[in-house]
Amino acid sequence: MNDGNAEISNEDQPVFAAELTPYRSLGVKGFKVFLLIAALMSLLHIFVFVVIGAWPIVFFFGLDFLLLFGAFWLNYRSARAREEIRVSRTDVCVRKFNPAGRMIEHRFNPFWTRFNIARHQEIGIVSMQLSDRQRSTDIGSFLNRDDRETFATAFSGALATVKRR
Repeated sequence: MNDGNAEISNEDQPVFAAELTPYRSLGVKGFKVFLLIAALMSLLHIFVFVVIGAWPIVFFFGLDFLLLFGAFWLNYRSARAREEIRVSRTDVCVRKFNPAGRMIEHRFNPFWTRFNIARHQEIGIVSMQLSDRQRSTDIGSFLNRDDRETFATAFSGALATVKRR
């Protein structure tokens, strides 16, 4: 009996699924504390320069603070980018989301998919790419070295598992 819900066949069940996100060492709370300290230091310096009569310098401290805030704002905005990667017996799906939320989807047949890894002797993995006969896409370009190694091991194992079945 079918109750109207679409059932996922065993072949479409994901063997591997991962969401890759950029790492940011400073969390939101840390950013707020850092910004508060920077603002207090700027205000202290502004006060000193106003007292000694060098008031035009005040504008430079304001500009410095705005540039600092803008740089961190852009950094946190770029952290909203992510990639979702799913491997099933019938499909390898890569969904790339840019910081604005727009998505680009790449689909590959797992039996024709090649997982190419470029390594540097001292650094380790420098790039990872999925390709088939017609197209290719980079994956995990924003990951750090350890995360690239972990992901590459898990993903290649999943891809090999799907190809063996």
